[in-house]
Amino acid sequence: MTIRIVLADDQPLIRAGLRVLVADTPDLEIVGEAGTGAEAVRLVEDVRPDVVVMDIRMPDMDGIEATRRITTARVLMLTTFDDDDYVYGSLRAGASGFLVKDMALEEILSAIRVVAGGDALIAPSVTRRLIEEFAARPERRPGPEPASGRRPSDGVTDREREVLTLVGRGMSNHEIAGELFISVATAKAHVARLLAKLDARDRVQLVIMAYEMGLVAPPTGGSTT
Repeated sequence: MTIRIVLADDQPLIRAGLRVLVADTPDLEIVGEAGTGAEAVRLVEDVRPDVVVMDIRMPDMDGIEATRRITTARVLMLTTFDDDDYVYGSLRAGASGFLVKDMALEEILSAIRVVAGGDALIAPSVTRRLIEEFAARPERRPGPEPASGRRPSDGVTDREREVLTLVGRGMSNHEIAGELFISVATAKAHVARLLAKLDARDRVQLVIMAYEMGLVAPPTGGSTT
């Protein structure tokens, strides 16, 4: 299958660079470009892409608001600015990925494929800050027992806990498969079951749940910004 992409960025040079990059990739196709968030929303309604590669700071309507309004495609944020407010705002708006523009081009292409496949992906440097900020919150302590006496994690198998631990460490399905000596398809199936059992929207929420369940220890070396 060819992954259909809309590029939304107010800098024509950025769009041109991504266009050239995608042109040499058989499984990716750019079906539209937008220079503002409002244009991106309208374009997505018209062409129905699989993935929108979205900048955050754009005139007319920023990328976060545009992401909030887009419901028929998965959004991958690609921006120069990895400010925490942008990260949290993007995730709350429903973005499936958050990358910074100084990443290697091959990593950007891989991220588009990951997001199109239904997974979430965040740049490693951003993930570290997200987890450190979450780990510093006092409310990350376990809450009261539910009235039923059961928690969502009660139905998670030992193998799924192993997978959740590795997800919490930021590993991809391929890395999890290598670590546990299982196939990539099996790793993906475990992640899918975890999403269903824990009622998690995406992989980002699984990372947070791994910390809430105590499967992964918070960083001890301080912020790495």
